[in-house]
Amino acid sequence: MMHIKKNDKVKVIAGKDKGKEGTVVQVLPETEKVLVKGIGIMTRHAKAKRQGDVAGIRKEEALINTSNVMPICTACKLPTRINVKVLDNKRARLCNRCKEII
Repeated sequence: MMHIKKNDKVKVIAGKDKGKEGTVVQVLPETEKVLVKGIGIMTRHAKAKRQGDVAGIRKEEALINTSNVMPICTACKLPTRINVKVLDNKRARLCNRCKEII
């Protein structure tokens, strides 16, 4: 089970965007990478492929390794580690600080 899911609010703990916060847009569990809105911006030089297309420089979010982000608890509003507990035959994610369900 991945400790990060789509629409989670996360804080970057390593890399060039260390300290920034954003929302997870996409999770790729097979490669252990996440796409966070507004984090890991890279520059792409786009070439016009067809007539009518516009060439230019685009800014896009790049994939970040899941080990470089930490989920933010909705209750205590702090970055936290995730514990997993079985409740009613379903796995629930718990905040390691305040023990609330995330």
